[in-house]
Amino acid sequence: MVVRPDGAFHGTIGGGQLEFLMLDIASEMLKAGRGSARIVDQALGPDLGQCCGGRVKILIETFDERNLSDISPLVEAESKGALFDVECRMENGRVRRELASQADDAPGAEWRETHGEDRTPVLIFGAGHVGRALVLALAPLPFSVRWLDDREDAFPSHVPANASAIRMKSPEGEIAEASANSLILVMTHDHPLDMAITAAALQRGFPYVGLIGSATKRARFEKRFRELGLPQEWIASLVCPIGLPGIADKDPAVIAASVVAQLLQVRERSQLDRNHSPLRPSDGK
Repeated sequence: MVVRPDGAFHGTIGGGQLEFLMLDIASEMLKAGRGSARIVDQALGPDLGQCCGGRVKILIETFDERNLSDISPLVEAESKGALFDVECRMENGRVRRELASQADDAPGAEWRETHGEDRTPVLIFGAGHVGRALVLALAPLPFSVRWLDDREDAFPSHVPANASAIRMKSPEGEIAEASANSLILVMTHDHPLDMAITAAALQRGFPYVGLIGSATKRARFEKRFRELGLPQEWIASLVCPIGLPGIADKDPAVIAASVVAQLLQVRERSQLDRNHSPLRPSDGK
């Protein structure tokens, strides 16, 4: 959790009285200027009245421009977009952080931290109304979005920081190059294109392949997939209609909210079981 001198903050340690108390302590430390790190050992029940109980230890540090050279290797590592480990130790009252080696904890390391953001990749095929609403709904969430369309001027002038808008040349190539944990959403302007992308995605065995459309569209696509020889198990894994059941509103923003909730459920399951189904044998990887 990052706290600024003006009182603004980013992130959370869980909310409630504990967070309010730590914000107060952090603010006081900021007023005093850059100093030694502080570890707060806090009981939750008797001291703060939080019914969950237990104890926590919270490390609070202050930073200024003198820390820029120390954190620049961490900034560079984080820019690569993957989680990475950092080995930490106390040194003259402050925390010294170094990128972890491939081996076990280096001598002198007192603890290890994981830095970066664990973003789940999402491929959205189609930049229509629902596609645009989806990209906006995904903007503040832990996803990395690859937004694809084959039309000129299909995308808005600005897209969220976690999204890349790409003029699509080879949809099958996009599917082939996508990482195995990608979530796929198909909603282009062309039904034959939808079918080709969806068939390719089903053969890869991604955790989620969603196709926009009605039950009637699904039935027609299923018939064609069977004609193409796709196993029934693969066809049955298709999500169509997309979104949570019981939400009938067709407004793009409502569809987007429903679909994003569904993607969060899939992401949660995948994180609980990192060893989800492997790629289809036909993928060749």
